Amino acid sequence: MNQPPAAPRFLSVDAQALPWTPSACASGVQIKNLGKANGRAMQLVRFDAGTVFPRHLHTGPEFIYMLEGEAVQNGERLLPGWVGIAETGTVEEGFRSDTGCVFLLIYDLAQRFC
Repeated sequence: MNQPPAAPRFLSVDAQALPWTPSACASGVQIKNLGKANGRAMQLVRFDAGTVFPRHLHTGPEFIYMLEGEAVQNGERLLPGWVGIAETGTVEEGFRSDTGCVFLLIYDLAQRFC
């Protein structure tokens, strides 16, 4: 039987109630998957002090909003309130946090980080 297409919907998530889970790509990185819609995903990401994320290609745009601590992206220090934007086709190498940090990440679902 053919089911009618689902109507667009609103979703909500209590981020504080979600557990931090270890990243499959790098030690010292924990994530909270906040949701997915229309080919995009949103996560809270936490880096321990001294963590460096592996090199990866951005297959779609990526947006980072720093909430706590600081990180270095492409040589630019991102502090709380700063935004980092990576356009499609950029290669990220050496994204790191010397102090530890927490940021909001929005990315393309086709993105492969490791």
